[in-house]
Amino acid sequence: MYSESNIEAAIAAGAMTPEAAAALRAHAGAKNSAPMVDEENIRLVTSFNDIFVTIASILVLMAAFRIGVSIQGLGVALALEAATAWLLAEFFTRKRHMALPSIVLLISFVCSVFGAALAFSGSAESPGLLVSFVGNNGGAAINIAVCAAIAAGGAYLHWRRFYVPITVAAGTCALVGMIIAIVASVLPKQGPILLMLCLAGGLAVFAFAMWWDMSDRDRKTRKSDVAFWLHLAAAPMIVHPIFWLLGLLKGRGADPVHAAIVIIVYLLFGVIALAIDRRALLVSALFYVLYALTALVHRFGAVNLDFAITAFLIGSALLLLSAFWHPARVKIVGLLPAEWQARLPSLSR
Repeated sequence: MYSESNIEAAIAAGAMTPEAAAALRAHAGAKNSAPMVDEENIRLVTSFNDIFVTIASILVLMAAFRIGVSIQGLGVALALEAATAWLLAEFFTRKRHMALPSIVLLISFVCSVFGAALAFSGSAESPGLLVSFVGNNGGAAINIAVCAAIAAGGAYLHWRRFYVPITVAAGTCALVGMIIAIVASVLPKQGPILLMLCLAGGLAVFAFAMWWDMSDRDRKTRKSDVAFWLHLAAAPMIVHPIFWLLGLLKGRGADPVHAAIVIIVYLLFGVIALAIDRRALLVSALFYVLYALTALVHRFGAVNLDFAITAFLIGSALLLLSAFWHPARVKIVGLLPAEWQARLPSLSR
């Protein structure tokens, strides 16, 4: 299977004409009975060699971490892991353009940079770090903000060198974490406020993802891949605070009112997902729907089959939505103002 990035690379290298690429996209869209733009293509694995290299890379990263621990400690171990991830990316990302290993190496690099910054600052080994942060310890929050900024800087350097689409999402999440930590350092209470900050950060990431999406409405370039990972990062930051702030997981079950709220919110997410042609919101909210409806079915007496009934209903609904995704998109987008339609992903086949 070839992604849009592969097709664009083939056009740039002269191996395929733009007309041939357009014909290939049209053929694939007709074969799937849906436009290519609706398929939300993302390149993860092109062959089993991707999985093979990923496993080997993880082993090497684990070895580098263990060697670092034996030499000096946690900070050196994480720094050595970050350096190893960068060196491996020089070949498998920059030379071989392997998708899955590139994603794993990028995640390892950014997380290791953040962890190393914490370790060298003396905070990573403190068992009370998160407790201090939630308890409004301004020093701990500022320290986390600085380390997040360092991780974001590392992500930026990685992007400039390798241009892995997920890097933008990783750096953006680090920046959001930095801002939340800075704001949290001056707040008197950080219970629901932290959730609201997370929600605000998720909405900001979502807006950033839409900016990338609007710059490639036909989803033919790397910008679409960048937007995909940003949407994937924004979705849980939006979904989880909303349901927690609504109190849907407080207590041992969901009453009919809470279940109705879950369904309404999920339907709203479905409309948004159809309009922007992204499924991340639906996936992130799925746990809450399953939880609430399972509890509701259990409350009405179907104790032994509560999860089975819920899974069947939700699974069937999602499969039906997938089968009729494009016609549903046409209906939803058609109800929106013309200026909004002009910014959303193309409806053309």
